[in-house]
Amino acid sequence: MKQNTKNQSIAEIISRRRENVLVRQDGVSLLLRILFLTLAVWFLFTRVFFITQASGNAMFPAIKDGDLVIGFRLQQDYAKNDVVVCHINGQQYIGRILARQGDTVMLDESGKLLINGTAQNGEILYPTYAEEGLEYPLTVPENHVFILGDYRTQTVDSRDFGPVPMECVAGKVITILRRRGL
Repeated sequence: MKQNTKNQSIAEIISRRRENVLVRQDGVSLLLRILFLTLAVWFLFTRVFFITQASGNAMFPAIKDGDLVIGFRLQQDYAKNDVVVCHINGQQYIGRILARQGDTVMLDESGKLLINGTAQNGEILYPTYAEEGLEYPLTVPENHVFILGDYRTQTVDSRDFGPVPMECVAGKVITILRRRGL
């Protein structure tokens, strides 16, 4: 009988050790998965996407102060009306592309915006007055874009600093996360 109990306890010991090894393997596997997921998210948000917070009401009502903006860095070609984030003189700006290279921009005293001779009315609720420093009509140079904020009376945009070089465009806004009321 003693032999039988001894064998049984040895079997239990072996069974427990196997369970401990499996638990350790599962723990290591979980840690490796977490590490891989962390690296993948880090890579995506440092090389492919970006998250930034909108400050000010330059793009009101589309983007409000405090909203989080998710953008795509790998965009190569931007279309008119794309909303982009750009960095000029160490400052971040969010604006809508209204003219691309070769387009002619005209702002008159009445607040009317013309791109290539066509009035740009659309959904813009505010008049677009020219700022001092740029002369109109203005032809957008090669590898530049002309951006304007939607809240035309309360924004700093290409009317202030001129056409934006493409290398200053961080990427296209793909979604907005509202932070109001959080």
